[in-house]
Amino acid sequence: MFHLLHGLYKRCTQKDEYFVLILGLDNAGKTTLLEQARTQFNPAYVGLNPQKITATVGLNIGRIDIGGVRLSFWDLGGQEELQALWDKYYADCHAIVYVVDSGDRDRLGETRDAFAKMIHNQHLDGIPLLLLANKQDVEGCMLVAEIKSSLAAAGAPYIGRRECSAFGCSALVGSGVREGVDWLVSQVKLNTLRPPVNGA
Repeated sequence: MFHLLHGLYKRCTQKDEYFVLILGLDNAGKTTLLEQARTQFNPAYVGLNPQKITATVGLNIGRIDIGGVRLSFWDLGGQEELQALWDKYYADCHAIVYVVDSGDRDRLGETRDAFAKMIHNQHLDGIPLLLLANKQDVEGCMLVAEIKSSLAAAGAPYIGRRECSAFGCSALVGSGVREGVDWLVSQVKLNTLRPPVNGA
């Protein structure tokens, strides 16, 4: 009897789990974004001090439960030598968040090249893409339209094979984070190419 009730409880409470990659160059604000999302959607979570976040070497993992699903974020290091590892995760992800430092115009070409290499990978065909123009609170930053136009020029035919949206945000202060996550939830639920994992 216990096993029957336990099985029923588990079935009623388990959430579909989706894996979301957070990519972008080093210092784009990926880890700060992840911490901000965890703080906004998990009231009991005590996040890291944004001033003490250092460059990711390898992988950070964070989970949030929202809208009846669980999003498991994989925040990958953005240094050039670590970008070679990104494609090891493509076949298992349900969505991509590509983060751009809006305040660093000098590296726009570099981020465009990394984006182009990522978006051309066949394992990502049909996978929803969220472009986040981070650091919109920085004076003189690039506007979302400028960043979007630059990245579109690098991979237009491949971008069009998926649902895609672009938002301005500031991971440091939290603006735009909730809107981006809400969009992700709606898209992974609608995407039929990769079914969710039955999680906890």
